Amino acid sequence: MIKFQGNHILSVSQFDRESIAKILDVAAQMMPYASRQKRCHVLDGAILNNLFFEPSTRTRVSFGCAFNLLGGFVRETVGEENSSLSKGESLYDTAQVISGYSDIIAMRHPQMHSVAKFAEGSTVPVINGGDGANEHPTQALLDLFTIRSEMSRFEKGIDNLDVVLMGDLKHGRTVHSLSKLLSLYNNVKVTMVAPDALQMPDNVISTLENAGHKVVLTDKIAGNLACDVIYQTRIQQERFASKEEANLYRGHFSLNKQVYEQYCKDHTVIMHPLPRDSRPEANELDVDLNDLDNLAIFRQAQNGVLVRMALFALALGVEDKLTDYEKPITWATNK
Repeated sequence: MIKFQGNHILSVSQFDRESIAKILDVAAQMMPYASRQKRCHVLDGAILNNLFFEPSTRTRVSFGCAFNLLGGFVRETVGEENSSLSKGESLYDTAQVISGYSDIIAMRHPQMHSVAKFAEGSTVPVINGGDGANEHPTQALLDLFTIRSEMSRFEKGIDNLDVVLMGDLKHGRTVHSLSKLLSLYNNVKVTMVAPDALQMPDNVISTLENAGHKVVLTDKIAGNLACDVIYQTRIQQERFASKEEANLYRGHFSLNKQVYEQYCKDHTVIMHPLPRDSRPEANELDVDLNDLDNLAIFRQAQNGVLVRMALFALALGVEDKLTDYEKPITWATNK
């Protein structure tokens, strides 16, 4: 198992199964705090600097909430134009300065491998919140936590999983990272539903195949959705040369209740990293699925707080001290 305390979390390639199990188990321990049954101030006085140089809602806010729920303080920089990077400062210099103000840093940046470059200059742990089309390791971990949680309802696990990845698999960093994590498990079947131009990168496919898993590539929905989990992704317009190019693929893999009932199993769970594109020309996941018990997209988003709380606790070495710093909540809650 890797050493978490004091170390960066930059890529899913850092993890083995034992390390992942540790993260997911610590995440489960965070449930009372995330659900406001109790509060925990184990990180009282600690400072997170949230550096988000690319637009984000869920990832940025959940990182901040996760740190606050453990008692820490959050400072944010949103947009490269609001930082000294816009004045020509290097990632290394920025890291040297910001890490002096922080106990830990979460960072998102539009360029591939930029977070790792930033981490080279940081004196405190850095967590990758997404680096271009490369990776999104915390999303992959929360996705795995969600799969484990959802499959437990059907007495299934991650081993022997039958999963469909669908949509923009070329640019979707979430499915790149999730596929690499799935390669660590046993007897996984991965069906990749995408147009040829947006199919999964060869290196990700090879990672799964070299681990002995069955990979099916197709551009057809019909006959390919009878699985345990469907992981839908949006067309990543920001990764295309133009909006017009992105529009060529928008709306090709829409999932609605009729499609679900026709092609999926009774227990098929639907996941999506969000935001889902609900515009008529895209409509990736129709609102007629909102009352479906197996639509897990909002539980998935909530799980992001649990997993990021776990990563903060592990990186700062407090995962075994949580209960020592518990307090009752002092406000009214409807939960």
